[in-house]
Parts: sequence; C-alpha cells; structure tokens
Amino acid sequence: MLHVNHLYKSYHTGSATYEVLKDVNLTVEKGEFVAVMGPSGSGKTTLLNCISCFIPHDSGEILLNGTPLGNLDEARLAQVRSKKLGFVFQDFCLLDGLTVFENICIPKIILHSPYKPMEAKAQNLMELFDITDIADKYPAEISGGQKQRTAVARALMNHPDLILAGNLVGRSGAAVIGAFREAKEKLDATIFMVTHDSFSASHCDRVLLMRDGQVQKELKRQGSRREFMDILLDELKQLNERM
Repeated sequence: MLHVNHLYKSYHTGSATYEVLKDVNLTVEKGEFVAVMGPSGSGKTTLLNCISCFIPHDSGEILLNGTPLGNLDEARLAQVRSKKLGFVFQDFCLLDGLTVFENICIPKIILHSPYKPMEAKAQNLMELFDITDIADKYPAEISGGQKQRTAVARALMNHPDLILAGNLVGRSGAAVIGAFREAKEKLDATIFMVTHDSFSASHCDRVLLMRDGQVQKELKRQGSRREFMDILLDELKQLNERM
C-alpha cells in the first residue's frame, strides 16, 4: 500500500540548513490503522505533508500502490489527491455555505460524477457515521464531533486507497476515532494518522515513535486498548527523557 523509503527533508533559512526528516522508512499495509507519535519538532507533521504531496521531499521515495508520488507532475498529483487520498485534519475544512450532505459530496462533484450514485454513497456514509439526522444542517449548526465525522465521510466518498489524518487531539480527536474504526472494520479503509494524543493512538494497529527526524521504534497493539495506551505513555516518557 504505502511505502516510504529513505526519506529526507531539510529546510533552509539563510545560510542555515535544518534536517527535519533523516532516512525515514515505513510501510502501511492495506486495511491498517497506523499512527505516528513523537515530541514536538520530531518531524511528524513534515512527514505527513510529504506523503500528502503538499511539500516536496529532498530524496528517497514515497510509493502508493507502487506509484512513486515524487515523480508525478501537478496534473497527476491532483488526480492522486482527488481519487487515491482522503484527508481529515483538525480544522475540518468544511465549507460553511454547504450542508453536511453537500460537503460530503464535494469529492464526487469535483469529478462530475452522476448524481444518483453520489447521493446513494453519501447516504450510506451518513448512516455509517450516524449523521443522517444532520444532513441538511450547516457546519455552524453542528458539534465538533459531528464536523469530524462529516469530514471522515467526505474523505471516504471516492473510496481512497489511503486516508491521511493530522493533529487530531482533544474532544474532536476522540470523536473521530470511532469513525475511523468503523471505516476500517466495515469499509477496509487504510488510515495513517499523526497525533499527540495517546488515547487516539491506542486504537491503532501500530504506532511509530519519531524523534529527531527518524522512526525510533514501532509498537504493535497487543492486549486491551487500555494496556496499549499505558505502554504508549511509558514509551513516550522514555523518548522525552532521552532528548
């Protein structure tokens, strides 16, 4: 599914160069729910932005189902973002002038998809995420958790190969985890999430711990969610103490 091989990324400020990603390697298999955690400045957000193709990487490769994303021109990148990737971020990115139903339909509208199949898909997703009763409401009229579930439904409209999620913390982060679990279990969705929140990460199949631009450790969920969260908290404490 997703393969990141020997990824490097630096930022330049005047004559200074700051290495942010240093030989990052990771794999996400189809149907997995994987999180990345680590201290501030560890490179998590930069990694997510490189995989999203929002920023270019310096060297290495990012493969999505065997396609090297770094080699694509802007037109093909736009197609990948609209058809192969789904995005869910903390600020929701819902359009205030559109209803919940219309926001969910945006990916299909952009592709000029037929209305009837689009309506049926949106209806199914709203039922899955228990937001059918707010279909005609606007973003300003619904809660943060409902906004997040709407954003997840929208991300799934084109049945993307991979959902990318970032900065899901606090109440809204907790609210969307249930939607991700539903998407994984019922739609075989593949999710790659960056988070500071150990509660959210404890629902994942695997967690990658980053520090100083590198993946330091991989933790696989075993036992209960609570046991996994305790392990994560302990590992993060040790990671911070080594800084």
